[in-house]
This record gives sequence, C-alpha cells and structure tokens, in this order.
Amino acid sequence: MRASVTTKIFALLCVFLLYGTLPSLRAEKHSLYYIYTALSKPVNQPGIYQFTAMGLLDDRQIDSYNSEEQRKIPKQQWMKEKMQEDYWEKGTQSRKSKEQWFNVNVDILMKRMRHNESDLHVLQWRHGCEVEREGDEVKFSKGISEYGYDGENLLSFDIEESQWVAAVDAAVPTKRKWESVPILNQYTKGYLEIECVDWLNKFREYGNEELRKASPPDVHMFARKSSETKLKLTCLATGFYAKDATMTIRKYCTSLPEDEVESTGIRPNHDETFQLRKSVEINEDEKAEYNCFVSHRTFKSIIIKLGR
Repeated sequence: MRASVTTKIFALLCVFLLYGTLPSLRAEKHSLYYIYTALSKPVNQPGIYQFTAMGLLDDRQIDSYNSEEQRKIPKQQWMKEKMQEDYWEKGTQSRKSKEQWFNVNVDILMKRMRHNESDLHVLQWRHGCEVEREGDEVKFSKGISEYGYDGENLLSFDIEESQWVAAVDAAVPTKRKWESVPILNQYTKGYLEIECVDWLNKFREYGNEELRKASPPDVHMFARKSSETKLKLTCLATGFYAKDATMTIRKYCTSLPEDEVESTGIRPNHDETFQLRKSVEINEDEKAEYNCFVSHRTFKSIIIKLGR
C-alpha cells in the first residue's frame, strides 16, 4: 500500500513537472511556474504532505511550502539572500490561504464526482508563464493556469479568449462561478502576461550568476547484445537543469529519424536535475559509425562515441 500511494503521488507530480513539448533552440527560453498539490487525506508517509506548493524557475525549484511546516522557504541560496523577509512572510500567508482553499475544493470535487472518501484523491494547480529572449528583448510567449484531478485535466484558462475551459462536467459549476465575475478573468490574464513575467525577469536577474554557471551534463554511450549480430546502442545524458536540451543519435554525423529511436523522454533526477536516454538497434559491425550528439544553449555541444 505504501509503495502504491507514493508511486501515484510521484507520477501525478511528474505529469505537471514534465508537461509540454521540447521547445526549439532558436530563442533563449525561460519559465516560471508554481505547482500546488493537495491530497484528500493524510497518507502518513515521510516526506509526503497533505498539501505542498513549489516555485520553479527554468525547472529549478526556488521555493517550497508544505502543510506540516506551513512556511514558504527559499530553495536557492540567492533567493534567500535577495528576497526580503516580508516577501517570505506574505508568501507564507498566501500559501496558507491556498491550502485552505484546496482542502475545501478537494471535498467539493469528491462530492460532485461521487468519489469514496476512503480513497486517495489528488487536486493540482499549475500556473505560470514562459518568455523568449533574443538579445536584450524579452517577449511573453505562453501563460498557463490549469487544474488537474487524479491526473486528468479538470479546468484550464484560455488566455486568448480570456475564459475558462471545463474538461469534465464536474468542473462546469466552477467555470460558471468564476466567469460570473469578469474581473477574475481579467486578473488571471494580467497576472500571466505581465506580473508573472515581471517576477520571472526579477528572479533571473537575482540568480543570473548561479543559473548561468550550471555544469554541462554527463554524457555516456554504451551498447549491449540484443541478438546474434545486433547491438542495442544507448545514449544517456544526465545532470542538466533545463529541459530543453536535445539529443540525437547520429550515423556518419547524420541524425537518425526520431521514429527509429526509442526515448525515455526527459526525466527528473533526485537532485533537481534531469536526464534523457535514447536507444537504437544497430548492426554490431557498424558500431564505430555512430555517435551521440547533445546540445543546449547553456553549454557547448557534446559528441560522444563508444568507448570514449
């Protein structure tokens, strides 16, 4: 039971952390997201709280809050140094209010969906923004405010139309209630397009030195027998921070088509970095013709061959 509950919660959180497709490398991209997770009941397991909240700047956790400590605290040294005490005090009060809101609304959703109170249910909210930077110019590129219940889409904000979109019938009453007060939609759109971007730029400025000195990833290439004459060739990159790193397996310096390659997708490590693994089956006598190519804006491209 313990393992299944932990696995369920971790899997649902990963959906939010890894949501989205990989952006192109033409422009420098940055993001600021906040993720809130509420459980319908305590699970009494170490490190798993009934309510948690975290801020993520370019996929690095910058703050955290949980229902046990009930304090918003910095997760990066530069956040601790740059942000004044009143920022953390106001943030703590804000998250206590959100904790209460989530506890009430988990119960409301369970009743609407006629879910048993003895089962564990999870309500999540992710909201934030992304920008593109070219030279000194920073442009808003995307704003997201979305709710999920038990890993399924529940309610999301359409920033173009300034309206909420209900993914299931149980979310329709909430959509109608929120849209009956037009200023709420105006506030959501304004926060995503303006206030969020302002905070993103401020945090990037404060943490610029730390964010830019990230080490390049460790890249490895290895192979194992898959049949009499075939090898399964694998390329692994691990220890990078931003999720928009790209990896290709190349033959004669030409990238193999993605539909010929197995990929794990971007996955989180235990230390807030990420990893990516790709594999392809090849003829054993052609292994010297392949290499692994990893690229990202924060480091020089890395090329690895077997045995190096």
